[in-house]
Amino acid sequence: MMRFFLSMGAILAGISVASGAFATHALKAKLDDRALAIFETGARYQMYHAIALILVALFMSRAEFTDPLFTASGIAFILGIVLFSGSLYALSLSGVKWLGAVAPLGGTAFMVGWVCLAIAAWRWKP
Repeated sequence: MMRFFLSMGAILAGISVASGAFATHALKAKLDDRALAIFETGARYQMYHAIALILVALFMSRAEFTDPLFTASGIAFILGIVLFSGSLYALSLSGVKWLGAVAPLGGTAFMVGWVCLAIAAWRWKP
């Protein structure tokens, strides 16, 4: 899982950079300010959690970090990116309002990931 999380973190971070550039250059003239802000929020949270995923992978690469909650946190971060950022991208590009209802599920996944990471860190015995 460590290699998967490290690879996915790097890929998702790169996609976040591309999304931000796309918003700034290609979408600025096509979306209203609110839709653009929604898109940029998705890109920003994607980057935060891609970096968190990379950190989880780095923790997992050390033999003493074996708690399964590290794996749970990584999975939750990926799920959160897909649901939160993905729904915000889709909402801003399509204008379909019900997509906004998916974002809280992704936000919940982000919070679960952080709680799992905190518990794993607390239980870690150096």
